[in-house]
Amino acid sequence: MVYEPFEKHAKRYDAWFDRFPGNQLFPLEVACLKGAIQGIPRPWLEVGVGTGRFAQALGIDEGVDPAASTLDIAKGRGIRVKQGAAESLPYPEASFGGVFMIITLCFLDDPLTGIRECRRVLRDDGKFVLGMVPADSPWGRWYGRRKEAGRLFYSAANFFTALAAQKLIEGAGFRIEGVWSSLFVPPDQDSYPLSEPQEGIAPDASFVVMRAARL
Repeated sequence: MVYEPFEKHAKRYDAWFDRFPGNQLFPLEVACLKGAIQGIPRPWLEVGVGTGRFAQALGIDEGVDPAASTLDIAKGRGIRVKQGAAESLPYPEASFGGVFMIITLCFLDDPLTGIRECRRVLRDDGKFVLGMVPADSPWGRWYGRRKEAGRLFYSAANFFTALAAQKLIEGAGFRIEGVWSSLFVPPDQDSYPLSEPQEGIAPDASFVVMRAARL
């Protein structure tokens, strides 16, 4: 899992959420995720928890990440943390009722193995929730250009379309049971007002959430 930039620049990464456009995009993403978490049994784990922004906003119990410096910040937000990679989670089988992977898929060395690990630590009655920026969305193309320009947090990312992510989830032994879309305003605007998520994959959406159950 790509983590060196986050290890070395954890405070810089975390500050993005407090300034424009991060301070307006983050609430949109959280609102979309909240539509997918209803009824998921606890405890909850976030894989790639970073500095704990999403975990804190969603009430996720525990987080795992390879970058120790981001975990220090997440711990300060009240999240129980462990250091580890998505491809080899430091938990026994069937440990969690909900496993979340939010803006993390694109940073995995082996995405299929990472999702299979999520399934391994999930109970039979549990749910897997993925939040992502599709590669072919307006914001996905914007991030892609930043990757090509060698920008710090994006240079090693590999972005997926929503369809490619769905195939990975299904290939790991899950069944998709719900999809929600948000962030309908393209980059380089003056504001990104909060809007209601839509069910399904909207063609103009730049944030997509998928909820899946074990087969």
